[in-house]
Parts: sequence; C-alpha cells; structure tokens
Amino acid sequence: MKYLAGYPEDLKKQVQGLVAEKKLASLLLKKYAVAHEVRTDKALYQYVLDLKSRFLRNAEPISKVGFDNKIHVLQHALGMHTFISRVQGGKLKAKHEIRIASVFRNVPIEFLRMIVVHELAHLKEKEHDKAFYKLCQHMEPDYHQFEFDLRLYLTHIDLAGEALWGGQAEAV
Repeated sequence: MKYLAGYPEDLKKQVQGLVAEKKLASLLLKKYAVAHEVRTDKALYQYVLDLKSRFLRNAEPISKVGFDNKIHVLQHALGMHTFISRVQGGKLKAKHEIRIASVFRNVPIEFLRMIVVHELAHLKEKEHDKAFYKLCQHMEPDYHQFEFDLRLYLTHIDLAGEALWGGQAEAV
C-alpha cells in the first residue's frame, strides 16, 4: 500500500478489503472503461498545449513533451517538469519540458489529464503548496479523485503485476 501512504487508515483498510476480495480491478474498470488515445509524443505534446492554452495562456512556452521510459513510478514520479536556463549570446533562455512516465501511455484519459495538469501547474507554482493544488483543481475540478484512483491503479499493478487497459505492466 505504498501508493496510499498519506491516506487515512480507514480508507487504506477499505482498499485492503477490495484487494483481498479481488475487486479492485473490476472497480477501476467499471469506473474507467477505456484507455485514452494519446499514444505518441506528438499527440501528447498537442494534448498538453491544448490544456495549457485553455488554462495557462500567459505561462512560459513548453519546448518539449513526451512519454519517457526512464521515469519510474517507484521513485515517486508520475511525470516531470524540467526548467533549463541557458545563456545564449547576451540573453538568458529558458526551456520548459514535460515528460510523462511511459506506464501512463495506456490509462484512462482522466489519469493522463491529472498528471498533465500537475506538471502544467509547475509552470506557475514550483512548490506543492496550497496555491499549487488550487491551480490543479482549477484546471481539473476532480483532480484529487483522479489522483486517488490513479494511486489505486498503481497499487493494483504493484500487487497483481498486470495492466488493466492494454500494454504491459511496467515495474512500479
């Protein structure tokens, strides 16, 4: 239950009950029937830009977006936002990149949106504080529910070793 470490004990016991009764997978599949169609880095880039233009028009541009095989959920990263500053000539150039763990190439769109919203929020708010989560909820009102359900899915993969929406389960 490492993905649910910060949640209340009664909630963790409910999840343990679902796991013991082998009902966690069916609950997730009932709630989220199909995986998203964003399969390529190009499609992911467009998806991220669409969300950015809808909610963060004045934020700095994003130079690169893609799925990344090197991000391991075990290291508590679902995605990464990187900010690189370089001096070119007499000017300081900044680049923002967003990388999403490849394990999320075959998940419901709600999970992908939650991760993308999280990474986009880092364009405005660097720390995981109240303002950060308020921005996440502005972009995705069900942010916290999707995050919890994603943690349930990661728990399922961790215990059962299988993906639910196609693709192979990666080591989480």
